[in-house]
Amino acid sequence: MNVTAHDSGAGAKVHGGAADGAVDVSGFRPGAARRRFFQPPLQRLRHEPWFAYGERLSPSVLILLGAGAWLAFTALWQLAVMLELAPPVLLVDPLDVLSSLWRKLASANFARDIGVSLARILVSFAAASAIALPCGVLMGAFPVFAALINPIVAAFRYLPAPSFMPLLLMTLGPGDLQKMSLLFIGVVFFLITLVADNTRTVAVELIEAAATLGASRLQTLLRVIIPASMPGAVVAHRQMLAVSWTYLVVAEIVAADGGIGAVMIRSQRVLDTGAILACILTIGVLGLLSDWAFAAVAWLMFPHLRKEPRLGRARDA
Repeated sequence: MNVTAHDSGAGAKVHGGAADGAVDVSGFRPGAARRRFFQPPLQRLRHEPWFAYGERLSPSVLILLGAGAWLAFTALWQLAVMLELAPPVLLVDPLDVLSSLWRKLASANFARDIGVSLARILVSFAAASAIALPCGVLMGAFPVFAALINPIVAAFRYLPAPSFMPLLLMTLGPGDLQKMSLLFIGVVFFLITLVADNTRTVAVELIEAAATLGASRLQTLLRVIIPASMPGAVVAHRQMLAVSWTYLVVAEIVAADGGIGAVMIRSQRVLDTGAILACILTIGVLGLLSDWAFAAVAWLMFPHLRKEPRLGRARDA
């Protein structure tokens, strides 16, 4: 086989291989990638980076492992029911829980309770974000704001949110405002800290480059620090939204008049364990959907992060 490569009038001949200045294409097989795609499943699994640091598993394997974990959990649950490790009123069959969930979802009242809980979560979390985002950015960007705000935030961060419940009931009454205030207190101080810590990770080189180009402090804040810190701030919001869902039942069990927590309290009075577990499952699903919504927002807002190389590939490059 004779291949001739021309470069600026000079020729380089390749005889069955690669010469200086030429690319060896003898090992190139156009159908290799296609054959790998159509490999049997077990053969493809052997090529997965199961324990490779920084690598990612394929989406199909992630789904397979996740489904397997839930099947194992359900099997252990069913085994515990069959062995009667607890009284039937406390340890109910998984199918009974799904049946209770189906009956609840078919009820208009439960749909209204879900809407009430969602509204409380969204309003309280939006208020917490409106306070935490500017405070966290200012704390992370300027030491003077950190010195002013951090002592208060650090003190309140260690106070359990449910401890404010008697005071909130005395001042705000048993209505929605009291419940949303408890959810607000449960996340705002941690969210401020996370946003501030993330803002401090903005590369100093970016700030120095902006100063070199003549940007003022306000311009550097608006055009460099805030855009560079936003991806991490979205991640912080995803984390704290999960915490907000964990406080939902605590906020709704006192003077329960609506919401998923109120449904759980009413089910407790009649010893309906299946309905209680169905409500817990509903909260878990709603929390997972809200987390996916934040992930979708991040995917749309920061398209440049979609093309970041994997850690292992970046290290090999």
